[in-house]
Amino acid sequence: MTMGKVCAALAISLFGFFAFDWMLNKCGCDAKSTISNSPCFFSFFQFQIIFYEDRNFQGRSYETSSDCADMSSYLSRCHSCRVESGCFMVYDRTNYMGNQFFVRRGEYSDYQRMGMSDCIRSCRMIPMHRGQFRMRIYERENFGGQMYELMDDCENMMDRYRMSDCQSCNVMDGHWLMYEQPHYRGRMMYLRPGEYRSFRDMGMSGMRFNSMRRIMDSCY
Repeated sequence: MTMGKVCAALAISLFGFFAFDWMLNKCGCDAKSTISNSPCFFSFFQFQIIFYEDRNFQGRSYETSSDCADMSSYLSRCHSCRVESGCFMVYDRTNYMGNQFFVRRGEYSDYQRMGMSDCIRSCRMIPMHRGQFRMRIYERENFGGQMYELMDDCENMMDRYRMSDCQSCNVMDGHWLMYEQPHYRGRMMYLRPGEYRSFRDMGMSGMRFNSMRRIMDSCY
């Protein structure tokens, strides 16, 4: 057993969360890597969201800690939700389509205040990411036109890159949110690692994205 694993086991079993945090800082990079990738570490960060049929957390409920492509399998409608822990993306269409809204620990009593045109119909769990963030944005579909690489937040794409539009991207590392307006406002879209050749084909026709930010571990 490596020293990092020994430190992780001692911190978690003997001293609890605060000792765990102290050991994480004392043991250096190797121990941090061992701890943050261990099942014990993620047991502190159980993802949980509860959906309710009616506004203000009324009616029947459905609880999950993972993706759900079609809420109608569990609830006839969904008008409010409560996030107990973790981060999720909720959608007003099935199969992770339509208007999207980012939710983290807290209460969301009315779907209309979340910018939903209809009730919540699907949700996606956003895993915690540790490490660098990196994505490439392109002016046109299929990775055409101007290209820029980002490793941090961008509150105004036009001011920074003089790009009039962004229609495709390639996310290499981390999880991101793209926003319709500068300064992280307006409608949004969740992006996880992968290639996105056409935002239009993803149901985002007519939208122009003007800012983007990383989903950091501080969100959890």
